[in-house]
Amino acid sequence: MSNIYLGYHFSVEPKELGSEILIAELGEKPFESFIETDNGFSAYIQKDLWTEDILNDIYLLSSPEFTISYTIEEIDQVNWNEEWEKNFEPIDVDGKCHVRAPFHPKTSAEFDIIIEPKMSFGTGHHETTHMMIQHLLETDVTGMKTLDMGCGTAILAILAEMKGAKPIDAIDIDNWCYLNSIENAERNNCHEITVYEGDAELLKGKKYDLIIANINRNILLNDMQQYVDCLNKDGILLLSGFYTEDIPFIDASCTEKGLTYIKKFERNNWVSLKYVN
Repeated sequence: MSNIYLGYHFSVEPKELGSEILIAELGEKPFESFIETDNGFSAYIQKDLWTEDILNDIYLLSSPEFTISYTIEEIDQVNWNEEWEKNFEPIDVDGKCHVRAPFHPKTSAEFDIIIEPKMSFGTGHHETTHMMIQHLLETDVTGMKTLDMGCGTAILAILAEMKGAKPIDAIDIDNWCYLNSIENAERNNCHEITVYEGDAELLKGKKYDLIIANINRNILLNDMQQYVDCLNKDGILLLSGFYTEDIPFIDASCTEKGLTYIKKFERNNWVSLKYVN
């Protein structure tokens, strides 16, 4: 795959509702990340996964209730770094955890994580990252064998190690995420994280006490059985990357496989769920 991305820059009116619905529709396509802008949002997709008709069946674009326009930009590795620095802001979770880039100032937060996502788009969904961090902050993960599935920039794996989890496997199908996760683990002086490039096929024969999966609804539903098969008795499964309206599908998949629902976080229609085996 090439390292070239296409950026779709959408102007949406009314912004909040229109952006929410349009992002949900685009989430069914191979778009990897969405970043809020003043007038709407930007959506990014690998050029190799793009097709000319990719927006043809997007209902909202033809809805008379919304006014939507967009421009398309080709972004290579160097340009993306500039784009990222313009858009990426630190994540502060309950004053306890600070996720920042190297050029952001250090705070007094108990857990200070330095991330440089480059092409990984790993910090685009602030809501889902925020909620997964909340789950980890209130969970005693000491000594837990942990999986960070779809690790992106390895933010969650890094926090898990900072809180005492070990050993930790971090897996992502994207080569840039794989390489970037290795860099970020080293940058945060982590020694318990092993990063793998691949998908759920790598989970065969593995067992974990804690599984973290911040991906999207379709992948979660497709791979849920593999997660459950890997989860030890009384193990914890943390899920995010989907919307409030997706909860019935995710919950049905989890409960029919024997998991017990524990807790939900919700931010701006994004959701994170906690289950126990």
